[in-house]
Amino acid sequence: MKEGTNMKRNKIIASLAAVIFVIVGVFTIGTTSVSAQEAPDFTLKDIDGNDVSLSDYKGKVILVDFWATWCGPCKMEIPSFIQLQNDYADDVVILGISLDQGGPKVVVPFVEKMDINYPVVYGNGTVVKAYGGVRGIPTTFVIDRDFNIQRKYVGYTDHKVFENDILTFK
Repeated sequence: MKEGTNMKRNKIIASLAAVIFVIVGVFTIGTTSVSAQEAPDFTLKDIDGNDVSLSDYKGKVILVDFWATWCGPCKMEIPSFIQLQNDYADDVVILGISLDQGGPKVVVPFVEKMDINYPVVYGNGTVVKAYGGVRGIPTTFVIDRDFNIQRKYVGYTDHKVFENDILTFK
């Protein structure tokens, strides 16, 4: 009987440890503070076919957002990015990097429908690799005026978090 009680207790302890591990993971997955490293520059085509380089925006706070039209959390963040671009246009640029496979036929109508007011470019494997192999979207990097990556967010991130970063790094 005692052996059965010990097994039961061990299962309960293991279950509790697993629950704690999951809870801690859920609350720490979103933000990664990065030791300030220079942002990898790139040049990509925007939805109008023009070349856009990250360095075009050096001197501003840049939010580089890897996203896709089919991604629910990405769609949820877009109104926040539109508002931030409106509120901080002199000091900030949001740069959306679409990872959609469908290219212009998918992205352009989506950008028009959502009334996106910030530059949107088409991503590729090279830029994804340069930013550490983006593993999930949305993934957003906050780059300061000196062109250093200060933050990395994976998954949906609240408007206030980005606004606080903008105010901190502008």
